Amino acid sequence: MTRGGLQRQDARGVLEGVRATAATSDDELCRRLADDLDAGFAELVASYGSLVCTVAARATFGNEDAEDLAAEAFLRAYRALRGYDAARIRELRLRPWLVTIALNAARNARRAAIRRPRTDSLAVTGEPVATGRDVAELAEAADAAGELLARLAALPAKQRLAVVLRHVADLPVPEIAAVMACPEGTARSHVARGLAALRAAYGADRTSHAKPAGRGGQEPDR
Repeated sequence: MTRGGLQRQDARGVLEGVRATAATSDDELCRRLADDLDAGFAELVASYGSLVCTVAARATFGNEDAEDLAAEAFLRAYRALRGYDAARIRELRLRPWLVTIALNAARNARRAAIRRPRTDSLAVTGEPVATGRDVAELAEAADAAGELLARLAALPAKQRLAVVLRHVADLPVPEIAAVMACPEGTARSHVARGLAALRAAYGADRTSHAKPAGRGGQEPDR
């Protein structure tokens, strides 16, 4: 097996282990939050910080505000937990609860941005050039990411959210349904329709860019 194959296999094993651990430790984390909010909350941030950042970044179609939005989401979560009694904390479904808070924070940030347009993003930054990857490879990856974000942005809001939650945040369908406040069958349908629309968009793009066959650029007679 090639080195890349081994790395992918190792990565899949790690991800499966993380998912299994998360599935079995959520109840324990809720108990720790109920017993000692401050100590348990540090574990909550360590466990779900990456997820909340990912949701925030995709909800705003960029990474520049993701960390700020994630911090805001966790601040709101902490304030909410302080108002919950121990029994309510123990019954929380942590992932969909945190994702809902992150989405609400992102939604409020978008509304604030519309009312108060930002200008600091126009400033030139002195970021160092990334090393370790070919410039063409980096450019290709950036183009692909930008294209995907554009395709996602063109989807209906519910389909876009469902696709992001399932295939970016890696939430299972029951948790997506909880976040979207809809039946599981409806959540599954939103995911399927969003993926179908993305595939259709990519297929149409490839067709439009295909070069015509035949001499002189003319398509041959059939």
